[in-house]
Amino acid sequence: MIKSLLVVDDSRVSRMMIISFVNAFEDGWSILEAANCDEAIEQAKNNQITAVSLDLNMPGRKGIEIIPELKELHPNIHITILTANIQKSVLTQAEEFGVSFIAKPITEIKVSELLTEINASL
Repeated sequence: MIKSLLVVDDSRVSRMMIISFVNAFEDGWSILEAANCDEAIEQAKNNQITAVSLDLNMPGRKGIEIIPELKELHPNIHITILTANIQKSVLTQAEEFGVSFIAKPITEIKVSELLTEINASL
């Protein structure tokens, strides 16, 4: 199975860091990027996606808003919210949607946790 990760974050630096760490830990992943939710949905419509790293606070729609759409497009997708927004309400929403949560900042250890969660779900 080819693993594919969609990295959704409005910060180009954050996307670059996540991609760099994923490439350092794993070989052969297909990695796609989206700078906002609309781009993320387009990527999901046009590509096979195994997992998503999803920021919440972005211009336009918030990351949490597209979780149902992503799951409809790819019912077996693994979604991890990777955000600096660590309010209790965000954690509750993540639980309600059945997605994982990792708090920023983006570090090698946190991306390793992300990959461990994804691999365990496949």
